[in-house]
Amino acid sequence: MDGIQERTAEQDLPYNVFAKACPSRGTLEHVTGRWGGLTLGALYEGPLRFNELRRRVDGVSEKMLSQTLHALERDGLVHREAQPTNPPRVDYELTPLGREVAERLLSLIHFVEGRMDDVLAAREHYDTARGAL
Repeated sequence: MDGIQERTAEQDLPYNVFAKACPSRGTLEHVTGRWGGLTLGALYEGPLRFNELRRRVDGVSEKMLSQTLHALERDGLVHREAQPTNPPRVDYELTPLGREVAERLLSLIHFVEGRMDDVLAAREHYDTARGAL
């Protein structure tokens, strides 16, 4: 696609994440934020209970995980199922849309992990050039 076709295709989209008021911007933030991306990636492996998910996403607080799950559930990416047991059991799993998003995120995650030697070398070069420790 040339530049003109790309701009026309972008203009035909009903949503534009680059527009300040576009609702897609909030969803993008939920998906690409630190905890959202990690939560979606962790749930790609299968349904998890809250504490299992918290252990899998190392470093997330209970409060942040709860907020993240609520946002992802509201966006239709995560399904929450409460079991009527004593004590209550709540499982979280990806919806079909969430699974599709997680696949794309995991592709990016794996790419970044695979290129970390290059990133670390670039950081070292940057820090050395600026005299940082």
